[in-house]
Amino acid sequence: MNKSAKVSLFLLRLSMGWLFFYAGITKVLNPEWTAEGYLKSAKILPQLFNWFALPENIGWVNFVNEWGLTLIGALLILGLFVRWASLGGIVLMVLYYLPILDFPYPNTHSYIVDEHIIYFFVFFLFYTLGVGRFWGLDKFFNK
Repeated sequence: MNKSAKVSLFLLRLSMGWLFFYAGITKVLNPEWTAEGYLKSAKILPQLFNWFALPENIGWVNFVNEWGLTLIGALLILGLFVRWASLGGIVLMVLYYLPILDFPYPNTHSYIVDEHIIYFFVFFLFYTLGVGRFWGLDKFFNK
């Protein structure tokens, strides 16, 4: 892979890392934040997402969501365990996409594809290319 491609992937990794870290840490720091409303408004698999929103589940669901986003972001920024972080990101993007999908419209401005699908494929790219090796800490763990 040439240097321009590596720089591009590095900058994409940093950008995605910051996006996810910020999304997570703002939830962690806001004691009022909860995923309950998002989950209860699910259009696809409402039984599953309503189960996540039950009082006995919403605590761990919020924790996994807040800290999952934060950790994924931090790991992408550091270039550490990028493949594992990418798998976590893929799972989160599927879980974020399905509740809002009113097929074929994920929102009023999209037809089938929205930002969650784009992020899904970016994480897939990160996973397949192992981009943590490009100016990241993964280069020390992959030897």
